[in-house]
Amino acid sequence: MKINIYYGGRGLLDDPTLYVLDKMEDVLKELRVTVERYKIYEHKNEISTLPHTFKDADGIILAATVEWLGIGGYMQQFLDACWLYGDKERMSSMYMQPIVMSTTCGEREGVVTLENAWVFLGGQPCSGFCGYVEDLVTFEMNKEYTKIIEKKAEDLYRSISQKIKCLPSSNQAVKQTVLRTPSLDLTPQESEQLSKYVSDDSYVKKQKEDIEELTSMFKDLMGKSSEAEDKMYIKEFESRFTPQEGFSAKYLFMIEGKKQPLLLDVKEDEFVCCYGSEENVDVYAKLTSDVMDSIVNGRITFQRAFMTGSMTAKGNFKTLRMLDSLFSFV
Repeated sequence: MKINIYYGGRGLLDDPTLYVLDKMEDVLKELRVTVERYKIYEHKNEISTLPHTFKDADGIILAATVEWLGIGGYMQQFLDACWLYGDKERMSSMYMQPIVMSTTCGEREGVVTLENAWVFLGGQPCSGFCGYVEDLVTFEMNKEYTKIIEKKAEDLYRSISQKIKCLPSSNQAVKQTVLRTPSLDLTPQESEQLSKYVSDDSYVKKQKEDIEELTSMFKDLMGKSSEAEDKMYIKEFESRFTPQEGFSAKYLFMIEGKKQPLLLDVKEDEFVCCYGSEENVDVYAKLTSDVMDSIVNGRITFQRAFMTGSMTAKGNFKTLRMLDSLFSFV
C-alpha cells in the first residue's frame, strides 16, 4: 500500500500540521505502508503536474494549516490543478483523509472544504480531523492528542485496505447536474502533457508572445479593413460629379452598417465627399448599403430609390432631386 501526503502549508518550524504528519507517517510505516510526502510550496512552479503523482497511490492525505483565513493558496492551487488536469477515473477509486490544524480559527471549515473538493473530484473521502493549537510544545506533550492522531492514521489504513464505501453524497449529484469540467475531451496522457506545458514558464511565455503577435496581425488587418471602409463610395461620387452652375448644397447619407454618415458637400464646381457628422445639411437621407450599391452601379437613380421607399429622406425636396443631375451613375 502507498499513501501520498500533500502538505499545503508554508513549512514553518512551528507549524502544528508538520508535527501531526510526522506522527501519521510513523504509524503508517509501522503498518508497512509506503509514504511519500509532497510539500506543495517546493513545487509551486509545477503545481499543475502534481495530480499525476496519484498514479501509484492507494490513498492520499491533504494537509493544510489555517493561519488566518481558509486552507491557503498552495492547497487551493493544487485542488484547481486536480480539477483541470487530474485523471478523474483514477481519483474516483482513491481515498483521501483531510487534516487541518489551525493557529487562529476556521479549522472545521477547512476540513469541510477539503472533503467537498474531493467529493466534487469524484474521490472517496475518509474521516479526517482538525484542531486548534495555541502552543505547539503543550500540544506535542499531550499524550491524549498523540493517541487521537495515531488512531486517525489507523482509520485511514483500515479504510483503504478494507475498501470501505461511503454513502451517496448530494455533492456528487450537484457535480453531475451543474459542475462541468472544461470540455477538452483529453485522454489522461494528453491531460498530463497539457499540465506539463502549463507549468513550463518558457512554453507559457512563448504562447503569450505568439498570441500577442497574432493579436497585432489581426489589428493590422482590421485597421486595413476599416481604412477601406472609410473610403467606400467616395471614389464613385468624385468620378461622377457634374457641377451645376450656381448650385450649392450639403447631403448627409446614413448608410446602414456604417459607423459614420457619408457627407456630400457641393459648392458650385467644388465638391467634398467624406465620412463624418454635419449638423447644417440641406438633405438628410437614410438607406441600406445594398441600395447605395445599386445607385452607384447605375441600376437605379436617387429619385427612384426615394419614390419606391428604398431610401427615406427629409429636407429640401428640390435639392434632393438635384442628386441625379449632380451624380450621373446611370
